[in-house]
Amino acid sequence: MCYPRMPLESVARFGSAFLAGCLALVTLAAPARAQSSSFYGDPADRAAARTPMTLANVSWTYTAPTPPREIKLNDIVTVIVDYKSQVISEGEIDRKKKSNFQAALSDWILIKNWKMIPDPQNAGDPKITGKWDNKFRGEGSLETRDAMEFKIACSVVDIRPNGLMVIEGRRSIRNNEDVWEIALTGVVRPEDVLTNNTILSENIDKLRIDKREIGSVRDAYRRGMLMRVLDTYQLF
Repeated sequence: MCYPRMPLESVARFGSAFLAGCLALVTLAAPARAQSSSFYGDPADRAAARTPMTLANVSWTYTAPTPPREIKLNDIVTVIVDYKSQVISEGEIDRKKKSNFQAALSDWILIKNWKMIPDPQNAGDPKITGKWDNKFRGEGSLETRDAMEFKIACSVVDIRPNGLMVIEGRRSIRNNEDVWEIALTGVVRPEDVLTNNTILSENIDKLRIDKREIGSVRDAYRRGMLMRVLDTYQLF
């Protein structure tokens, strides 16, 4: 059986007419609605669905942050210590004191036979003359700079009822005769623990850092016993 062939133009016109008819039927069947002025949809639809206008609900590229890991007892966290301080103090004093003293003994008494009688001063009245001149000037200047920067792993040794964590960490490094020891303790909030399991030292309450050096390097610049005594009591 042979079917008559239709020209290509007739097929294209038939397809266009068919699509136009379908669109017209859909338009007539759908209810009339005004265009919303909101870029994210009709406000009435959002209110009905109770969807808040948050970045997670309206952004196509939003990525939720990683929730913080729950810290438990005996877990290990890393503390980043970055401590810097600078103190500048200047003082100056200029003191001057001058006084003169003059005294003369014009009358005196003499005890003779249990009696007090006038005692004339044949050589003249004794006199006392004094002069005191004191001048002091002092200048002082102090400038100190301290810096400490390192990382140390600490363990959570206690979790208080209000959620605060007590951390403690120790480190000891030995190189031949030289030993470096560092100890750190403090109290930190759980929300101050970053996503990479680190804590900044500035967020630690009751922070205490003990750093000690033992060995030839320390012996090269430490003060002797006599010098420590002189610096303590300031004899001069």
